[in-house]
Amino acid sequence: MPKSKVRKKPAYAGAGNLRTPQKVQAGPSNPVYVAVMLGLMLLGLAWLVVNYLAGDKIPFMVTLGAWNFLIGFSLMVVGLLMTMRWR
Repeated sequence: MPKSKVRKKPAYAGAGNLRTPQKVQAGPSNPVYVAVMLGLMLLGLAWLVVNYLAGDKIPFMVTLGAWNFLIGFSLMVVGLLMTMRWR
């Protein structure tokens, strides 16, 4: 059986080898970041619960109407998105 031909490397390999990679020193998250993250999730949950239980008795929640759902869920989603950067 004949041998397969060996492929030669290109003459120019690129300038990517000139830089040395450096590790990023990532420590734990700031406690304020964690507090804001959890606070946003709890605030969104509390907003929805208050909307369901007493939304018809609070004047500004009555004027917001269905926007209350967007506000509550947006607060929770922002808090959940913050968990991706939490260390």
